[in-house]
Amino acid sequence: MTAEGITPVVPVDDLAAAAAFWKSILGVEPTFVDGDRWAQFDLGSRRLALSGSDRLTDEPSIMVKVGNLDQAIAQVGAAGGTAGKVEEGPHELRVLATTPYGVIVFYSPKPEA
Repeated sequence: MTAEGITPVVPVDDLAAAAAFWKSILGVEPTFVDGDRWAQFDLGSRRLALSGSDRLTDEPSIMVKVGNLDQAIAQVGAAGGTAGKVEEGPHELRVLATTPYGVIVFYSPKPEA
């Protein structure tokens, strides 16, 4: 498994207020807002995500895009972490992994039907 992308994720209780705050700090509009669930800011090749009501953890985490969730689960286990069950989000399949070095959410876009 090779990571295809990585994004820091900040959990927030009030997505609208948090998005307004980060907009004022970063000086850019969010590139994606999904109601009270999720927002993200793209800055060049970097991204910051805010997780509102749709989050797997209340801890700040790193979100890693992968092509194969089963491989990611196996690799995190081999490296000393543990992965939960794969969950289906509105746009992706995802799994929460806890490691001795932090929380990782591995995700993969939903396969097209």
